[in-house]
Amino acid sequence: MQRKLSERKLRSYKEFLYILPFLIIVALFSYFPLYGWIYAFHDYRPPFPITSETWVGLKWFATIVNNPVRLENILRVLRNTFAMSGISLLFSWFPMVFAVFLNEIQCKPFKKFVQTVTTLPNFISWVLVYALAFSLFSTTGAVNSLLTELGLIDKPIAFLKSSEHIWFKMWLWLTWKNAGWAAIMYLAAISGIDDQMIEAAKVDGATRMQIIWHITIPSLLPTYFVIVMLNLANFLSNGMEQYFVFQNAFNQDYIEVLDLYVYNMSISGTGMYPLSTAISILKSIVSVVLLFVTNTVSKLVRGEGFI
Repeated sequence: MQRKLSERKLRSYKEFLYILPFLIIVALFSYFPLYGWIYAFHDYRPPFPITSETWVGLKWFATIVNNPVRLENILRVLRNTFAMSGISLLFSWFPMVFAVFLNEIQCKPFKKFVQTVTTLPNFISWVLVYALAFSLFSTTGAVNSLLTELGLIDKPIAFLKSSEHIWFKMWLWLTWKNAGWAAIMYLAAISGIDDQMIEAAKVDGATRMQIIWHITIPSLLPTYFVIVMLNLANFLSNGMEQYFVFQNAFNQDYIEVLDLYVYNMSISGTGMYPLSTAISILKSIVSVVLLFVTNTVSKLVRGEGFI
């Protein structure tokens, strides 16, 4: 008995050593930078160091509410953040449906080709994505050149300098870049479906669409709901790289999300490091609250949470 316990302890120690490097990486890159939150409580001006004399307490948090211009800007970027995250959440079913129909392709070479082509954009940086967009949709790009040659337009259309439908445009670029990668999880879930259910449905005369509707999609719904709830927890954290490369003076009012606003305020000339840090802290707190709320909803709906 004691020998078995010692073997279990030894095995648990070995398993812990397996994940220890990853825990160290998470601690270094996710938790150690939280030390920078101290800037939100000081009147910091680079390159001067932080001292007890620069302590201002909750001054910068109060500035968010007391300054009408600042509050208006924050409400504007929150509108953009909620709009873009909301559109992504509204169409969160798209990777699941894409995976279902990709799985139905019978020609394996073509199936692998489609999966490879749709997955590769995930590994392309947003800088290269914008370079592609510029070559296609700039005033001298391929699309304007083609439309001009066909006589459909008299002068080039500034697609990238327009704020019209900018939220939907950003969702289209995001979907093009991530849909193939997001479908991988659903393809893995599809591979776990019991083949006996599918064979029994075929014996009963079910068509391919009936099998998809009554077996495949219901089997994918648990995975889908977990992903949706995780996205809800990260509702305010929709990144900034995409919007940073696509922003310009013509669309900034509608493309600037919360993370990009913090970056622009702290890095791009204004140097409001304490205020931007305070906004980031509030965003992190709201994100943690959303995480626990979605976990509670998951327990109520599915009977289990993901924390």
